[in-house]
Amino acid sequence: MTPSSSTAPPATSSDPSSAAAEVRAPSAGGAPGRARARFGPVALVVSAGISVQFGAALAVMVMPRTGAAGVVTLRLAAAALVLLLVCRPKVRGYARADWITVFWFGVTMAGMNGLFYQAIDRIPLGPAVTLEVLGPLALSVVVSRRLVNVLWAALALTGVALLAGHGGGFGGLDPLGAAFAVGAGGMWAAYIVFSARTGRRFPQADGLALAMAVAAVISLPLGVVEAGSDLLVPSTLALGLGVAVLSSVLPYTLELLALRRLPAPTFAILMSLEPAIAASAGFLVLHQGMSLGDALAIALVIAASMGAVRSQAGRPSS
Repeated sequence: MTPSSSTAPPATSSDPSSAAAEVRAPSAGGAPGRARARFGPVALVVSAGISVQFGAALAVMVMPRTGAAGVVTLRLAAAALVLLLVCRPKVRGYARADWITVFWFGVTMAGMNGLFYQAIDRIPLGPAVTLEVLGPLALSVVVSRRLVNVLWAALALTGVALLAGHGGGFGGLDPLGAAFAVGAGGMWAAYIVFSARTGRRFPQADGLALAMAVAAVISLPLGVVEAGSDLLVPSTLALGLGVAVLSSVLPYTLELLALRRLPAPTFAILMSLEPAIAASAGFLVLHQGMSLGDALAIALVIAASMGAVRSQAGRPSS
């Protein structure tokens, strides 16, 4: 799950049980209508994941022009501009606690994106996302407090050991790049927490638009220092807008639409597929190879993430 994301969108006011009921509800269109109701939200989430990861691949191609910090600035600034124009969020009527929440949401968004782009500037996209997923997985283990999730965490760590423990392919990862990816995972876990809080305090995607503006302001000095006037080259601006649309605007919109009709646990399981999508994008766009050991490592982390989510979903409510 990338900056965005790589990344889960702010929580909506939809209750997961009511979303599940909506998916199960009969459709006037008969069997085809029921199939669309069942698989439509799934297609939205998968499409969002594809958009995020191919956007990240495009970002890697832009980095020689602006550096990692410059790409982050372009992405967040363009995404903030689009979201502010589309959402036109209100700025009055909110309490101090609301603004503190949206501020920290923006801080975590800036940190998550900044660290992730530093990671993919040094290591391939697939392993970067695989390491990043450890953040949400750790959050799931801590929140659930169940022994079975410790086993899922051990399975994920086995995958990570395979990923970094052999030569060739994804092995021999740059230690700093790997550290940046793990740091991005930690920020992703914090992002999930503040995303949910912001979603409860702000209507629609207003909180997301405001937080994106905060993130853009935070990232701007770093981007200017690294890229300077290169940020204003028309072709670079166009590529930055493409990264913003693919990595932020489009996936966040698709995920928000999906969450209105999809139970939250199902959404989380689908998001666990991000490492596989990232590895595919790295192979197809950036020609980053993948060995059998690499594929096994990524599969172990995906299985651990799905298992942790299913364990949490199956926990009896107290």
